[in-house]
Amino acid sequence: MTAIETSCKNLRTWTTERVALLRSYVNAGLSCAQIASEIGVSRNAVIGKINRLGLSRGRSSSTPRTRSITPMQRSRTLAQRLALKALFESEPLAAVVSTEPCSLLDLAPRKCRWPISANGAAAFSFCGNSTADGMSYCTGHVRMAYRFSPPRSGSQPLKQVC
Repeated sequence: MTAIETSCKNLRTWTTERVALLRSYVNAGLSCAQIASEIGVSRNAVIGKINRLGLSRGRSSSTPRTRSITPMQRSRTLAQRLALKALFESEPLAAVVSTEPCSLLDLAPRKCRWPISANGAAAFSFCGNSTADGMSYCTGHVRMAYRFSPPRSGSQPLKQVC
């Protein structure tokens, strides 16, 4: 072995000195990234060695970590659900009449993208009516695309987060 191979091999092994440094840094409360930069190994190597040695990183395993619920995501979903519910309640379900059918090339923003022709037909077109706010379809096609299922037995209704 050459001197370079020997020094590289020494950098990858956990010597007793490195393990002692690791234990002292873990007890001091340093993060794995800080320990890795001090010892000269990767962060993943530090995490693996800590786990193999059974060392604690300052967290007690008896108390489970609580996950925080992101209220932004929940409130956005709730807002969409409430908007769809308002659309469903405002108009009775009826056949949708396309007043402005258009081809794929004529399809513009704020035009309903509901296909109204049979797939593969020569005159394939889209609905083309004006879309409901924030949706890809007109009000009638939104009601067809997004249906509310009846509540399951034993399930709790969604709580409003404000």
